[in-house]
Amino acid sequence: MTSRAKRRAGGGFTLIELLVAIFIAAIMFAIGYGVITQALRARGAIRNDQRQLLALQTALRIMEQDFVQLAPRPIRSPNGQGWQPALMASPTTEPMVMLTRDGWSNPLGLQRPELERVAYLYRHGTLIREHWNVLDPTLDDHPVKRNLLKHLRGVQLRYLNLERQWVSQWPPPAVGAEASLDTYYRMRPLAVEVTLRTRQWGKIVRIFEVAE
Repeated sequence: MTSRAKRRAGGGFTLIELLVAIFIAAIMFAIGYGVITQALRARGAIRNDQRQLLALQTALRIMEQDFVQLAPRPIRSPNGQGWQPALMASPTTEPMVMLTRDGWSNPLGLQRPELERVAYLYRHGTLIREHWNVLDPTLDDHPVKRNLLKHLRGVQLRYLNLERQWVSQWPPPAVGAEASLDTYYRMRPLAVEVTLRTRQWGKIVRIFEVAE
């Protein structure tokens, strides 16, 4: 038996065998690292989608509560001159809609009404909700703001009038001769259509029926 054969019989490895083993191990490590990295990225993307979906669901639920509980209660103008309608909206002004809603929860039992004045704005791809701690705010009363939904491409609101036609402005621009000014300020649509143009899920449309 030669010296080389004796070394092999003793369980030793040659340099080439060690290099081959190290090369194979490196390939397996690279494959495993790539799989783990891809799994972590996929997990992060799924979590991001879940957060965005939760934000969308929350925004739609809040808007539904506001519009469904729309109350026929005008408010005094902040400057103290005249009144503002229970719901006033225009696609060309800010806020895009302002309304009085009922059912404002009061778990702490504070001395305030259940009616709440709410406004929605759309700025730089973000849907913003504002509300006031008083029903008839003055110029010194500042709203509480909350960013409801980000990364939007657009927001559109329409209102179903008594003739069952969708309009983008409320109240209607003309006052009927048979309607008093108080009735005009208390007018409510039959339903509100909300269209959100999102980057993640495209166009989403929801219709909220106003409670009688």
